[in-house]
Amino acid sequence: MSPKNFISNVVIFFAAVATILFFVGCAEMEAINTKSLLSQAGFHTVTPSTPLQKEVYAHLTAYRVQRVTMGKRRIYAFKDEQAGIAYVGHEAEYQRYVNLCVQQRVQQDYYMAYSMDPYWSHRWYGAWGYRGMY
Repeated sequence: MSPKNFISNVVIFFAAVATILFFVGCAEMEAINTKSLLSQAGFHTVTPSTPLQKEVYAHLTAYRVQRVTMGKRRIYAFKDEQAGIAYVGHEAEYQRYVNLCVQQRVQQDYYMAYSMDPYWSHRWYGAWGYRGMY
């Protein structure tokens, strides 16, 4: 193998590893953020111990907030597969979680507008048209 091909292969390998690490890091940051918001909203952690809890836990999709209905009871659960726990809450906690997500998104939008060049930041909120146009 020529040195030029070897260097190309090494560069491609490191670029692939860096890309994979970037996406894994982003997914982990999102999961950490979600767990933080769930805790702030009042969700509590449960380690599955009974056979029914283990069965429900096994059917949950990892790292997603899901609604689980058992009989007349409706709960919301987030499966943290790596830690082996579930964040569990009721309707009130879920509504607080949704409100916290919206507040965080609004704060991020304000930060983006504030950190932009003043010329563009004044046009940020109307850039995609007025609400109700669609």
